[in-house]
Amino acid sequence: MFVSTARRALVLGLAVCAAPLAQADYLWVERVAGQPAKAHLSAFQPGEHLPVAALLEPQAQLADGKNEALTREADGFAVVSAQPGDLRLSAKLPDGQNLTLYAAKEGRSETKAKADLELVPTTAGGNVFQLHWKGTVVSASQVNVYTSAQWSRVLKPAADGSVVLDTPFPGRYVLEVAAQINGSATVDGKKYDSVTHVATVSFEVK
Repeated sequence: MFVSTARRALVLGLAVCAAPLAQADYLWVERVAGQPAKAHLSAFQPGEHLPVAALLEPQAQLADGKNEALTREADGFAVVSAQPGDLRLSAKLPDGQNLTLYAAKEGRSETKAKADLELVPTTAGGNVFQLHWKGTVVSASQVNVYTSAQWSRVLKPAADGSVVLDTPFPGRYVLEVAAQINGSATVDGKKYDSVTHVATVSFEVK
């Protein structure tokens, strides 16, 4: 189904855009069997993770919707959970009058969005994704792809807002998109004039 005129207007109002490939940092989740999941704030560069001390209100959520305990470490957050399924982690980064809201997901089994801004596979485990904004499918100008093999791509959405990702080799893939929101937000009593949402989804291809 093609994106309606009303939905296209919504996209323009959101000013959905993708962050530059080589400049933007984002929150992404890495999950290895038998180890705690790790959420890093960085571009997808091994060994170059940024401190997360400035991130506010970090929260981890399991596939069943329940919150999971996390610990703040020097180079990220750790989440100990043996429960299968997608794992989400969110956090906020204030910077002057700017506020960045991060939403990171590991896994691609769920086909329903839970975060305000989220890339969702159209089928469980599939390679076709759609961007959702508060439950409505919208279109981004581009979706950035990063891999553990240092292979990067920029995906351009189709008319219905979907992007198709090729996974030609094994490893971790991270998809990232950012949206500058028209309007303001208040966190801990402080008003921020500029609000940016940054969403990622990561998964391992065997």
